[in-house]
Amino acid sequence: MSKPVIVTVDDDPGVSRGVARDLRRRYGSGYRIVRAESAGQGIAAVREMRLRGDDVAAILADYRMPQMNGVEFLEQAMDLYPYARRVLLTAYADTDAAIQAINVVDLDHYLLKPWDPPEEKFYPVLDAQLDAWQRTERTEPGRLRVVGARWSAPSYRVRDFLARNHVPYEWLLDEDPEGEQLVAAVRAGDQDAAPPRLPLVVTAEGTALSAPTETELAAAVGLSTTPSTDFYDLVVVGGGPGGLGAAVYGASEGLNTVLVEQHASGGQAGQSSRIENYLGFPDGVSGAQLADRARRQALKFNAELLTARTVTGLEVHGNTKVVRFSDEESVAAHTVILATGVSYRRLPAPGVEEFVGRGVFYGAALTEAPSCTGCDVYIVGGANSAGQAAVYLSGYARRVVLLVRGASLEASMSHYLIEQIAAIGNIEVRTRTEVVGGAGEGHLQRLTLKGPEGTAEVAAEWLFAFIGAEPCTDWLGDVVERDAKGFVITGPDLLASGERPRNWPLRRQPYFLETSVPGVFAAGDVRAESIKRVASAVGEGAMAVSLAHRYLEKT
Repeated sequence: MSKPVIVTVDDDPGVSRGVARDLRRRYGSGYRIVRAESAGQGIAAVREMRLRGDDVAAILADYRMPQMNGVEFLEQAMDLYPYARRVLLTAYADTDAAIQAINVVDLDHYLLKPWDPPEEKFYPVLDAQLDAWQRTERTEPGRLRVVGARWSAPSYRVRDFLARNHVPYEWLLDEDPEGEQLVAAVRAGDQDAAPPRLPLVVTAEGTALSAPTETELAAAVGLSTTPSTDFYDLVVVGGGPGGLGAAVYGASEGLNTVLVEQHASGGQAGQSSRIENYLGFPDGVSGAQLADRARRQALKFNAELLTARTVTGLEVHGNTKVVRFSDEESVAAHTVILATGVSYRRLPAPGVEEFVGRGVFYGAALTEAPSCTGCDVYIVGGANSAGQAAVYLSGYARRVVLLVRGASLEASMSHYLIEQIAAIGNIEVRTRTEVVGGAGEGHLQRLTLKGPEGTAEVAAEWLFAFIGAEPCTDWLGDVVERDAKGFVITGPDLLASGERPRNWPLRRQPYFLETSVPGVFAAGDVRAESIKRVASAVGEGAMAVSLAHRYLEKT
């Protein structure tokens, strides 16, 4: 078995050689030392090691490097080697940046240069980091492979589900040699059988799933789909920021908590490429990173997280609430928190809907970003989600065209995003412009746009839509009161008419986040008159747990 690797990256050749020399002197017998003199060279080396199956124990990166600083380098490297210990090499003037990096890349340590003698200032730190790495359970899942067609909506849905649930996979086109071989191998078991339907998912153990449902896929990759019991203190419906916040606070405060999510934790926020106004992350954090940390935090407190379960109904039997699933199973609880969030409205333009997953995407669809390289990308929407996507996709696309129905961005987008967009040369903002048609053969190829200068057709293979928001509440029926748009009414808003909610059985008035059913609360975007921001959703999730405790105490 080959030695584990310690990687060091520094753009100063003299310093780079000195760091490597100190490392070899102390650790050369047990580790292979790999040094790079630029961030690009370092990322290439790390990727090559990942492909070869090498194990990386620690990565040391200098903070001040051109093109890509040490924090950015470590952020990319952690996607390839999440268990490697991350150490930032800094000068005294950069210690603030090092402290901030703790939030961005879960930095394990930072070291001030120079360290003389290394026996006192260098080796003890690295000894501790390598010891921590040795004690970390690093068993990783085997390679999961997905074979599908390039412009295929079912293939996109499988890839999106895996990516949003943080399941690593290898994507193979059905026309690639390895993709063809996998399809042939699956069919070899029964030559008389029809070829497997795509997408084809092959697990590390060799199990093949032909065009799997999300539930089948979740079970195959080890995601929890079945509740451990039939009764809980708290059921949280929805795994966005509000739901994850409720799960963390509920479980940490001793409530037997289960969170039920239809697709993946994080909700719409989990698809955001960069959230820069969330408290505690001054350098920003991706929605996927924030969702993954919240998910792990909820699991740490023993909350149950169920994925790929569709909730179809809520019933109230005295003080017991029953949440029903699409497969006719159910769970019951003392309290329920509704945190189902919202979904993007569909574009009404003729011809667009048939290309969903084949060039038209609702939300960020980050798995598609690399495929946009060198292309023109169109984004519909004028709020933060659209702006964040425009900034992210501008790093891949030749040109990003942001289509805004209103007269400007100021009414709906945060100021910091407007400034970022203005500073990026390949982002073009077109106001008072709408998509009125789409066309193509097999996938999106053309869009018809209507703007101040009239109607025109443009070549376009990529369209990302972020228009409006519709609450995911149809499944509630008339169990809880909702407004005309379907948002759940809570607290004082239930008393706006001067009367209590219909069938309200208690003498007290509803708590602030309580719905028209005692013990059922709403948090985040699904709630009427809520502030549509990640921070407020998390706060409401925590507040709903506090109110659930108050309800339980008085029941």
